[in-house]
Amino acid sequence: MTRPRKLHRLIPRISGQTYLWLAILIFGASSAITRKLTEIGAQNFVGDRNPISLCNVLFVGNLCALMVLILIYGRAWNKTALQQISKRDWVSLTVVAILSGALAPGLIFQALALTEVNNVILVGRLEPPLTLALSVWLLKERVSFWELMGAVAGFVGVTLTVLLQPPSSAMMNMGSLHLGLGEVLVAVGSLAVAVSTIIGKKYLSQIPLGIYNIFRTALGTVIFFFLALILYGGEHFADVLSPFLWQWMLLYGVLIVVIGQSFWTKGLRNSTVSMASLVGSFTPIVGILAAYLILGEAPNLAQYVGGSVILVGICLNQVGIRLQTARKVALTMVDSTPAAQEAEIGTGFKGI
Repeated sequence: MTRPRKLHRLIPRISGQTYLWLAILIFGASSAITRKLTEIGAQNFVGDRNPISLCNVLFVGNLCALMVLILIYGRAWNKTALQQISKRDWVSLTVVAILSGALAPGLIFQALALTEVNNVILVGRLEPPLTLALSVWLLKERVSFWELMGAVAGFVGVTLTVLLQPPSSAMMNMGSLHLGLGEVLVAVGSLAVAVSTIIGKKYLSQIPLGIYNIFRTALGTVIFFFLALILYGGEHFADVLSPFLWQWMLLYGVLIVVIGQSFWTKGLRNSTVSMASLVGSFTPIVGILAAYLILGEAPNLAQYVGGSVILVGICLNQVGIRLQTARKVALTMVDSTPAAQEAEIGTGFKGI
């Protein structure tokens, strides 16, 4: 036996589950890292502008993500595969790209500028119950008692997180109700992701995952760029080629986009939907710990109360998923667009 083969046998193979956990550690910290980068940019203004603005981070981060996705899935873009996609599929892909590739991340990045990272993480947990409700309503899917109770608990937890927030300047007055603008933006972004997930389940089940991911990211990036130009003006991306921005974006891109996305993709290819869902459910916990360690942002009372109820909802939902999986003869591997979307529900903000 040759030495390389001996070494290969001595080094244990990394399991798909391990890749998922590593990815979740990175994704969970992405919100705190994004906020930290903007704080660094605020200390190093170029003229009167922050070179590491949230829009610049999102735009450049998407470009990095697109390059990674092309490396991973580039072979899926072949003439035979593309010819099998109908006009209705392209329309559906376009709608999904607008919702989950441009609108949702744009709203979440804006929310990061207006509210605490912990609020973005917890309110983002609105996505799973919204997706479940839309699945039952529009796709006529059947859900278990545990999944239903988990969704209800998650919704109640998000509601408590929003309503119990202490007064701040970035609040919307709606009569006797005071809602944080940042929290509202995250909620709308979660709704956009939920709707895109339903469209993917209903119309894009036969689309190869590589074509789906690359098209969504590419078109979403272009749409976000032009929306930002319309809303904020051409000077908003004046520093997009700043050496200082790219110095930090190389770190961000390598850590969050390249390593995080690569680990997640590798883990999905070698894991079941239930396992990916279980690992992804720990994202809020990782995110809150990262916010404390990186930003010194300790949870407030509203976040403790809402987060505790959300955690109960996550546990109930996982019980439902485990029971449902136990009834199946074979476990479904995450190798299709709908399965990948289902596995990603609830992982929240992933840095892009």
